[in-house]
Amino acid sequence: MALPAEDRTAITELVYLHGHLIDGGELNRLDELFTPDVVYDVTDLGQEPLRGIDELRQAALALGDLNPVGHHVTNLVLTEVGADRVRARSKGIGINADGTCGSVTYDDDIVRTRDGWRIAYRRVAARRTPLGRQP
Repeated sequence: MALPAEDRTAITELVYLHGHLIDGGELNRLDELFTPDVVYDVTDLGQEPLRGIDELRQAALALGDLNPVGHHVTNLVLTEVGADRVRARSKGIGINADGTCGSVTYDDDIVRTRDGWRIAYRRVAARRTPLGRQP
């Protein structure tokens, strides 16, 4: 069964909302993006996975001025993997205050909750070499 257009739109807006809330410092609204028990996997960035919204919020606050000033998401691809479960893959571009930037791939498991679609798992993989080559 194909993912209905209204679900596709809601999930797309969910993924895009992440950058707006983070860049705006609206960390009190992370429950609009994530399940309470979200796993935010940043092991590729040299960190342990963050578990739960509060741990994610605390990590963002601890990073402080080292947070990117702009999180830009593009190239979103959605794949329905089960009833009320979608896999999303997108590209992220982070712009830092000093003008440097970096590229990541986001791999998300998104689930339908009673409050709407939420990210239950996100893996952030840094893009370090061209053409998918391993460093």
